[in-house]
Amino acid sequence: MPNFDPLSQSQHFLALPRPDVTLGPLPRGLADTTTVAAHDFDVDNRTGFMPPEPPLARLPSEWETWEAILDSALTKRLKLHNGPTTSVSDRADSAAWRRVVQKLPVLSTDDLKTSEVRLRRAHHVLVWVMHYYIYTQPEDIQPIIPRGITIPLLRVCQQLLLPPIMTYSDNVLYNWALLRPQTPPSDQGSFEALLFPLSASSTASTPALDNLKCLATFTGTRDEEEFYLASARIEFRGTEVLEIMRETMDEAFVGDNTALRRITSYLQRLPTVIKDITKLLTDVRHGCDPELFYNQIRPWLKGQDSGPASIKWVFEGIEEDPTLVQPTELSGSSAGQSSLISALDIFLGVSHGDNPTAVQFLKRMRMYMPRHHRNFLRHLENNPRPLKALVEANRDYPGLLNAFNASIETLKEFREAHIRIVGVYITGPARRARERLGQTGEGAVKGTGGMSAMAFVKGTRDDTAASKLS
Repeated sequence: MPNFDPLSQSQHFLALPRPDVTLGPLPRGLADTTTVAAHDFDVDNRTGFMPPEPPLARLPSEWETWEAILDSALTKRLKLHNGPTTSVSDRADSAAWRRVVQKLPVLSTDDLKTSEVRLRRAHHVLVWVMHYYIYTQPEDIQPIIPRGITIPLLRVCQQLLLPPIMTYSDNVLYNWALLRPQTPPSDQGSFEALLFPLSASSTASTPALDNLKCLATFTGTRDEEEFYLASARIEFRGTEVLEIMRETMDEAFVGDNTALRRITSYLQRLPTVIKDITKLLTDVRHGCDPELFYNQIRPWLKGQDSGPASIKWVFEGIEEDPTLVQPTELSGSSAGQSSLISALDIFLGVSHGDNPTAVQFLKRMRMYMPRHHRNFLRHLENNPRPLKALVEANRDYPGLLNAFNASIETLKEFREAHIRIVGVYITGPARRARERLGQTGEGAVKGTGGMSAMAFVKGTRDDTAASKLS
């Protein structure tokens, strides 16, 4: 009987084929993501948590009604009811559009269940329509989401195990396309190539970071597109983080001096990647105006949790299907829903245990991540040979402790950059908005995920700094 090598790269959970459900027959050997097998993490060695091919841009004709109503909103560029540039005519256009939504039939979702890709697109389309419907109305009116949206959306959410709300997946992971056709890069060592070879069975490559566009934006502005694409670029660049994790975990199973030497070299690569991610984060300032973001983009992304506590969303028609349950998770899209940053925390042993508010928030944000990515994070948490313990046990090995601490330091710098971004895009504009209204006092400003934005990012920065080994 041939020996089975548990350390084989081809068998490692970070190196298994991506389990995307396609719109046709599955290639031989490709897992179906409608199951939740132990290896089913939906992570690609070329694109990380992003799909390896541009997301489905349109559902088949059976669901064209949904696509058409979203197209109408996008084309008309419906505006926030209380937006700074919204006119009486704009509000009339929105009201007419909402009347069409109210008459939508309840389309069947049965044929969506055979395709993860279609389910993702259905979630994307329906939540965009829902957010348009809610936020083109006055903020002090209780939104009643029409049954033609409620029932199919909740059924789609049953399959995806996601809340019926716009998530990071809807405006980042599955909201991109290529600006122009892309050929495999000639320079495999380039920043855009992310240092990853193509799998033997694929001719696709990692998208160049300057070759991306968004499928949908509320405002039609370059500012909004750049805001979403900043996160998309971070996800693509972060693919190398996952490769470093895989290589490190492979060597940790061996644990000899050769393995320690290799782990040290992998960790020495990690700060460079995190610095690149930090630059991509701060570069958002070159393309997205803070005032425009705060006043015209951010309000579209909020969930029920970010609005007045007394106003609850009503999902019309939910009682028509006894399998549907009243949604309880209705936070908006948030960077806290990025599986990449959570994976970095887990890998480096960054604990938020002394920050119960952050722990609870991050735990809740996992419910908004694609279910396969949640499985990935749980598997990473259960790694029997965690990196931090290995470094502590071998702190005298030349360069290992310094390489680990350098990675922690650059992750702390990333979070310091995030604090500055929150200041520029949220707390600063919020303060100026209060001043225009003659209001005094600072007050905590909630992020779109429903938590005090500045307190959260400062807390995670402090937790990261405390994770260094002495």
